[in-house]
Amino acid sequence: MPHPISQTIYQALADIELVDPHTHINPHAPASKSLADLLGYHYYTELAHSAGMPKDQIEDDSIGPDELVARLVEGLWPIENTVQYRWFIEICRKLFDVDCRTIDSENLETITAAAADKFASPNWADTVLSRSNVRAVFLTNDFDDDLQGFDTAKYIPCLRTDDLVFHLAKPETRQRLTDCSGIELTGSLDSLRSALKQRFEHFTASGAKACAISLPPTFEPQQVSDGRAETAWESVLRQGILADDSHHTALSRFVFWTLAELCDEFGLPFDLMIGVNRGVYESGVFQGQDLYDSRVSLIQYKALFNAFPKVTFPVSVLASVTNQELVSYAWIFPNVVTNGHWWYSNTPSFIARDAMARLEAIPQTKQIGYYSDAYKLEFVWPKFDMYRQVLSNLLAEHFVGFLGWSEEQAIALGHRVLRGNVEDIFNIESTGDGELDPRPTDDELTAVGRPDVVIGDRNDPPDAASVASELDAEPLDVGDLTGSEDETSTNIRPLGGDSQFVADDSDLRLKNDPRTGEPTLPVDEDETDKPS
Repeated sequence: MPHPISQTIYQALADIELVDPHTHINPHAPASKSLADLLGYHYYTELAHSAGMPKDQIEDDSIGPDELVARLVEGLWPIENTVQYRWFIEICRKLFDVDCRTIDSENLETITAAAADKFASPNWADTVLSRSNVRAVFLTNDFDDDLQGFDTAKYIPCLRTDDLVFHLAKPETRQRLTDCSGIELTGSLDSLRSALKQRFEHFTASGAKACAISLPPTFEPQQVSDGRAETAWESVLRQGILADDSHHTALSRFVFWTLAELCDEFGLPFDLMIGVNRGVYESGVFQGQDLYDSRVSLIQYKALFNAFPKVTFPVSVLASVTNQELVSYAWIFPNVVTNGHWWYSNTPSFIARDAMARLEAIPQTKQIGYYSDAYKLEFVWPKFDMYRQVLSNLLAEHFVGFLGWSEEQAIALGHRVLRGNVEDIFNIESTGDGELDPRPTDDELTAVGRPDVVIGDRNDPPDAASVASELDAEPLDVGDLTGSEDETSTNIRPLGGDSQFVADDSDLRLKNDPRTGEPTLPVDEDETDKPS
């Protein structure tokens, strides 16, 4: 049974406007246009296939969107127990306004009609963001993306570098790099370095906030000498994918290390998503072939973490079994940050265990609580809500129930891992979540038609003579201030205490309040104890 205050904490977390630090959203088509866009998500196709639906009934080119939806709905009943199924039901309830517990042939028409009505509404993508309480999402941009035609404050660019590190042996990859950078790739390493740097210049000029890569379990970053890298580069240029494996490995390590150097130079975090083994199930559906590999160890990244102390590395691991190692690295290395709950670790039971291990062992400023990894905006809400529910229970049961924290402390920790760290680590300007901006700009003051407050030099306080010179020559007539309290009078009366006040220099000298730091007039300590 959840802790009694978990719902209070959950509601406070749900009120936080989010920035999703990792998605695969296409900014030119961020939201769905049909149910096929949602049920075609690889989680549903791979689970339906795993439950017995043949691959050719899912991926045949002759299958239209409506037919695909009908087939998948018929094949989804075995996965009603899964959290992925619950994501879709939550989308129906939250975004389509359909109160349902399942999707089947009996209510499919109702859900389809409601969804179609929403998809056709103006600015559906913005509606999804608003109803999901999401301010912005990070993208996954190919290195040759021109980053044009979308709002980069709402859809934040992120330079994805897998092709650069692992596929430069392909002529088409090298041509893409030449075309987008304007730099001809010769046998010289300088040309390669220049092309890579140009990509960082392009991305950062367009508001990119991170560089990212997905890494296989066998990869081990190492610095490669220029001589060895040049030999590998020349071999790859001559032989392409037929070059010796040792040259492929050396070139991958050189490019990866160069990317880390550029992250250092341009001040970008380098997201590392470690441990995926591609193509394990060769007959699987699209994106349903890859699995985690427990042979990976973060000791492979020892040289990288030591060599770049100023680069922040948000690290994601695929398996809960690797989480303890990640916790220990984030515990020790100042530049290693835990990042979300990725893929096969993205279910409530694994999230609860992994998140609790992080919360009780790692500085709270070094944890990025969650990212959706979504391909369509509609999935951001149910995925984050799953995490919020787990997090609110952990905060309530452990931090409030066991440690005796206040609700406010627990909520502040939740805000830190859900939103605050995303802003700090990725250098995103905070909106303040409704808090007063302490330093309004001139434009803001002009817009509201109010003058700014000018604070004088605290080191040059006014003296009694200068204050006296500002007094009106004609004193204010306030009537009889010393009359009897029984008399009915409209005259101004003193509130109590001294009958008169005579200012001297010491009375007018401001002092900083030790609790708030604000300049205040000195108060006699004895006076503060008197009843008002």
